[in-house]
Amino acid sequence: MSEPGARTRLIAAATRRGAGRRPVSPPVERASTLLNDDPARMRDAGAGPVYGVEDLSAARELRAALADLEGAADVRLVPSGLAAVTVPLTALVRPGDAVLTTDAVYGPTRRFLTRHLKAWDVAAAFHAADADVADILAALTGRTRVLLIESPASLTFDLVDVAALAAACRARGVLTVMDNTWAAGLAFRPLAHGVDVSVQAVTKYAAGHSDLLMGSIAVADPAVGGRIAQTIEDLGWRVSPDDAWLALRGLRTLPLRYAEQARSALTVAEWFKARPEVAEVLYPALPGAPGHALWRRDYAGAASILGVVMKGGSEPAAHALMSALELFGLGYSWGGFESLITHETGQLALRRSPPALEGELLRLHVGLEDPADLIADLERGLAAWRAAG
Repeated sequence: MSEPGARTRLIAAATRRGAGRRPVSPPVERASTLLNDDPARMRDAGAGPVYGVEDLSAARELRAALADLEGAADVRLVPSGLAAVTVPLTALVRPGDAVLTTDAVYGPTRRFLTRHLKAWDVAAAFHAADADVADILAALTGRTRVLLIESPASLTFDLVDVAALAAACRARGVLTVMDNTWAAGLAFRPLAHGVDVSVQAVTKYAAGHSDLLMGSIAVADPAVGGRIAQTIEDLGWRVSPDDAWLALRGLRTLPLRYAEQARSALTVAEWFKARPEVAEVLYPALPGAPGHALWRRDYAGAASILGVVMKGGSEPAAHALMSALELFGLGYSWGGFESLITHETGQLALRRSPPALEGELLRLHVGLEDPADLIADLERGLAAWRAAG
């Protein structure tokens, strides 16, 4: 019998037998102090958590479910998606080392690299967002300890050949860390492609309801995982039992939400592609879009976030479009059940080599609303865009 799919495994973990009569989901244990019967065993980690800063029932089950999803030897939880990136970097580099990443890297990650790590004499280098494998490898130096991969990258959704990069880095003694939030551990499994550390903003798709902050760090090698676990322990970072419980609840329905939102996103992307106001749609799952061939080769699905490059325009016109919308929320983040829109042209200026786009850049996250209703809403937005000149 073949291994069950992710949809089945994420639910079967909750209904497994052998634990007696119990609720489907683990209890929420709110505790700082954990009591003992035997003073001789108060520091015995083999008897379970010693203090509330350690993972209790909901967090332990969430870690196990994410490890199964990612194909990981271990998963650790941290209080935000950004922390999921910064903790491995903190654990795996030392003064004098360097980190290489894409020029399109997530803005707060860039800030951590150029501000925090710089103060610890860790250099940050950035390769072109559209660089190929050979160009990225040529940017490695004798100081490079970690290659941080975002694929697709922030805002412009540039893809790289992850497996080729991971293999080449391993041969050079360079560790790879991949931000896998876009694929959610579902459409792509970095560890199976040779990546050392796969991180996610659980905030996004895994939780799915825009009501918590959390990150996950998945590893294949226990030695690498041990260094990350020690860093988390030293920093004292843990997630609340309530948030762990909510994230676990969201994770059970992740495959259904992810697939449905991807279908709607593709419908919206195809509609935008045919619009005369639009110069380009940045969505790897869209035929003809940049990176589509690589996405089709490596990915089993797609996120529901896309970039829309307008033909010309201005910030006031972009704001007029956004203000006319009724179904798209004006807010940052993505992966939740609700549709969102942001204006991102200004963020491109943070890059060392901003892309030469034809016009204003909008980022849309497509939620679980009816795509026909979303398109009708976007029609209103485009009318406002045209009126704004």
